[in-house]
Amino acid sequence: MNLFFLQVVIDSVKIKDSLAKVAMLAAQQKENLWDVLIKGGPLMIPLGILLVVAIFVFIERYMAIKKASKSDDNFMSIIRDHIVTGNITAARSLAKNTPTAIARMIDKGLQRVGKPIEAIERSMENVGKLELYKMEKNTAVLSVVGYIAPLFGFLGTIAGMFQLFYNIASTGEYSISAIAGGIYVKMISSASGLIIGIIAYVGYRYLNSQIDKSTHKMEAASAEFIDILQEPTR
Repeated sequence: MNLFFLQVVIDSVKIKDSLAKVAMLAAQQKENLWDVLIKGGPLMIPLGILLVVAIFVFIERYMAIKKASKSDDNFMSIIRDHIVTGNITAARSLAKNTPTAIARMIDKGLQRVGKPIEAIERSMENVGKLELYKMEKNTAVLSVVGYIAPLFGFLGTIAGMFQLFYNIASTGEYSISAIAGGIYVKMISSASGLIIGIIAYVGYRYLNSQIDKSTHKMEAASAEFIDILQEPTR
């Protein structure tokens, strides 16, 4: 009976130790994202700046491109009606009051009505190039961030690993858990750099795809405008 009671006590102690270890592990896992990022080291600061820059540039460029590429399905139809009836003034008024890249390009073409078609096409092409330049402005920043963010992350990891092994060599004290924990902390900067780089690259490619769509719309509008100018003479 005494042996049975002693065994129960021992088992209870083991259970308490197991529960304590589980509670300790749970407490360690409750670290929030901010606490984890802080462990990444000083190079997490420039990585954070790069992330903010990438987000700001993407939002600013997305809004600018969306505003410039916005088009009304009835715009070219109304322009055509005004040109066919000879009301160039009304057509220009509509183009000026429409804040889009296509409208500004069409307005330049309307200013050249009466001149050779080649001259009209060149003037509209120049305006189109200028509008594309405005859309592409600062988008290269996202490409740069996508390239250098992983490099900053790897640099942070290398610096952290150097510090870890230097401390081991200096003190002569090491353990598997300490080394694994140190490596885990130093890899935070690499993971952060890769994530930021991926975000910036995806944003860059997305904006480029939107610019390409705007280019096609402008080319289609330009071709339609030239057809409209030539239509009365057919």
